Amino acid sequence: MEKLTLQEEEAMLAVWQIKKGFIKDFMEVLPEPKPPYTTLASTVKNLERKGYLISERFANANRYSAKVKEADYKKRFMSGFVDNYFKSSYKELVAFFAKDKKISAAELKEIINLIENPEK
Repeated sequence: MEKLTLQEEEAMLAVWQIKKGFIKDFMEVLPEPKPPYTTLASTVKNLERKGYLISERFANANRYSAKVKEADYKKRFMSGFVDNYFKSSYKELVAFFAKDKKISAAELKEIINLIENPEK
């Protein structure tokens, strides 16, 4: 699985949100500033070429859907991120955000609860 560019990740987030759609559908859910239509169309074609999307032909337009699940993408690249920046330690990752005051004690308690009760 190839790492995506920021522009490709934004397009994939739109695809994962919509599930199945046309370029105009993805454009509607992209945050401002929106890229030009042709830029998004090129990005979507690249994602299809890379194996992230599949398409179905409808008259003169393609309807796209994700071939790669969002959770699978996140798992793959978050693991690499933690490996590269936090010495493969999720504890270091959480400590970094705690020291930088980007995570609250209440959020940490929620995380602990998720660890202790994963099936919920």
